[in-house]
Amino acid sequence: MASVGFLYPGHSAEDDYPRLEALLGGTVRLPLVHTDIGEDAHRVAALREMGAAGRLAAGVAELRERGAQAVVWACTSASFVFGPDGARAQVRELSAAAGLPASSTSFAFAHAVTALGARRVAIAATYPADVAEHFHTFLKAAGTDVVAIRGSGILTAAEVGTWDRAQVLRLARAGDHPDAEAVLLPDTALHTAELLPALEAALGKPVLTANQVTVWEGLRLLGREIACPALGTLFTRSAPPRRPADHGARPRGAPPRE
Repeated sequence: MASVGFLYPGHSAEDDYPRLEALLGGTVRLPLVHTDIGEDAHRVAALREMGAAGRLAAGVAELRERGAQAVVWACTSASFVFGPDGARAQVRELSAAAGLPASSTSFAFAHAVTALGARRVAIAATYPADVAEHFHTFLKAAGTDVVAIRGSGILTAAEVGTWDRAQVLRLARAGDHPDAEAVLLPDTALHTAELLPALEAALGKPVLTANQVTVWEGLRLLGREIACPALGTLFTRSAPPRRPADHGARPRGAPPRE
């Protein structure tokens, strides 16, 4: 059976992953290993430390033992804060450490937006405004037009992990914009696995959430497409992106993906 491994920072919404595995009908295994996050803070310096190569590399051996065939750094903020070039280097180093194809949630969002054919998006973020702006910069470099950004000023992943359905829906509605063709919720600390249909019904457009796109990206690395309407438009009408700017990394010597 196909298996995608995830490196997840700390403890917030990691229970989304067994839910996502169940929603996918047991067709793929999604083992998860927690990484040491250091300081739980949506501050740029703390996030760069959280995403340091050594912290990520420490978890790859366990993922390989659990049968992972690809690995994704399941964190948005502690990848995009490095900037596009730094985020690419982070993924290359992770792939080399794991000996497996690798990516991160930041690139998952960029690839998912392309797969949906969305040109303009809105960001509904839990982060402080300055951190959300780093995500805007990252997406702009990937060719995406961000028409609106909303930051919520939440400093810790621990607090985000306590948000309930009503709070997530309010965030998505507040962050939407009439010109946006999709709305992005970029925090893997946010519980969204069971909310995709409700979010898309409330907004009337595709919604991309961090844990959803992270799993989709792992499947993309393996060349797997699984239709699952319960996980939103991304899992029903998208196709793997076919552009040159494919930043998911593969181990040295591995054949290129088609």
